[in-house]
Amino acid sequence: MFKLTSLNLNGIRSAHSKGVEAWLAQHSPDCICVQEVKAQAADVQGKYDALAGLRGHFHFAEKKGYSGVGAFTRHEPSEVIVGYGSKEFDLEGRYVELRFDTPQRKLSIISCYFPSGSSGEDRQQAKFRFLDELDPYLVALKKQREFILCGDVNIAHQEKDLKNFKGNRKNSGFLPEERAWMTKLLTETGLVDVYRHLQPDTTEACYTWWSNRGQAYAKNVGWRLDYHLATPGLAQLARREAIYKTERFSDHAPITVEYELAL
Repeated sequence: MFKLTSLNLNGIRSAHSKGVEAWLAQHSPDCICVQEVKAQAADVQGKYDALAGLRGHFHFAEKKGYSGVGAFTRHEPSEVIVGYGSKEFDLEGRYVELRFDTPQRKLSIISCYFPSGSSGEDRQQAKFRFLDELDPYLVALKKQREFILCGDVNIAHQEKDLKNFKGNRKNSGFLPEERAWMTKLLTETGLVDVYRHLQPDTTEACYTWWSNRGQAYAKNVGWRLDYHLATPGLAQLARREAIYKTERFSDHAPITVEYELAL
């Protein structure tokens, strides 16, 4: 089995201080894709570039203390792709791809952090530009290789993916245009929402993010924002899923899927 986790750290230093490395050592994933590293190479080197025996590969943002993604792996990749060729968004540290190529299979594990549009209209428009760029990139990648994209997508796709869907129809993360993009990704582009493949009907148990305002976590007023999006053949190898909520390392929860897959 190949155990793959995704977690928005909301800062690698913060998550580390809250015990994420001990959790990794205990749960022993083969790979963890992380988002919102919020650090630069100099901050990570020698401190957080390896966690619990997993070696990290990163795409840092140009802006300090902002964004950034990484993937920590037990297996050495054959190639690491940093960024997806975007003039705008590669500066924000949003995409790192680990390639594990053998004569039998071309496989990629991707850690991706989609922009949030919640801070204002400028960022919402940036989010739409990101979505417009990423879809054709994934279409082209899918023709070349199998992949699992893990990450904070910042979109709740369906009403069952957030608690207060009625009150959020005009809010970033649940806008009709964003939801339509996800639908297109899962139909025309042909990727599979692995969690929903395994758990098609869950509601409140599916949430992976809670606002820090009020008592959102205590009351489980959450959103499902963190995904495994896989090409169909890999999605069919998914066997078990888990969202870990016993401890909190971030405002997001780790989502893990076990695949019947050997690297």
